[in-house]
Amino acid sequence: MSQLLKDKTALVLGLANRWSLAYSIARAFRREGAQLILTYQGERQKDTVEELARELTASRLISCDVTQEHDIQHLSEILRGEGDKLDAVVHSIAFANKEDLARPFYETSREGFLLAQEVSCYSLVAVARAVAPVMTEGGAIMTLSYLGSQRVMTNYNVMGVAKAALEASVRYLASELGSQNIRVNAISAGPVKTASARGIKDFSKILDRVTETAPLRRPTDPEEVADSAVFLASHLGRGVTGNILYVDSGYQIMGF
Repeated sequence: MSQLLKDKTALVLGLANRWSLAYSIARAFRREGAQLILTYQGERQKDTVEELARELTASRLISCDVTQEHDIQHLSEILRGEGDKLDAVVHSIAFANKEDLARPFYETSREGFLLAQEVSCYSLVAVARAVAPVMTEGGAIMTLSYLGSQRVMTNYNVMGVAKAALEASVRYLASELGSQNIRVNAISAGPVKTASARGIKDFSKILDRVTETAPLRRPTDPEEVADSAVFLASHLGRGVTGNILYVDSGYQIMGF
């Protein structure tokens, strides 16, 4: 093992199950020597995430619903109260109502639009505000995006718009937090069979198209995304901020 993250502490938000990208990233971080702090949302997720936390030998598990300001504040208070120094933060959180993904974008409800923006985009801003005070020696904040932020992807709809706002937020956060040596980036992963991906209509067709069209002629492996996150969190990524790193077998370079 190279131990690229030895003596570093990473906070991972959005780990829901073994099929999530957050799980792959957390596992890679642990492999490289990082200590993990994990969050879960509500009692429904608690048992599953507790099991994963034991498997990953996480040092702490914290309840945090990013739609609740008091939960974000509580997260910040816990981190500061325990004297934690964070070196890396992984924001792997996104949500849109299934019905807003299934119907045409112009039929998106006002409530659904605002919900997708709050959970998928604003939560990164709120988390960055909460963790910056304990990133006393700088570090890396990263989030997960998708090509639907830049191109119209059938059935991605309101989530594509939320991811576009997320990527813009990455740039503004990178600009403002850079003076504290905090780097902010996004990984734009190719389509992966996660639980959330099942909510996208005809997702299997998207996978087939990537396999046929991407330069590498294969879909994205979650471990590739995880290793890219290790790079961004480690000393190797010290000069990278405000960027969108594509890990999608090269699909984003291809025309239609």
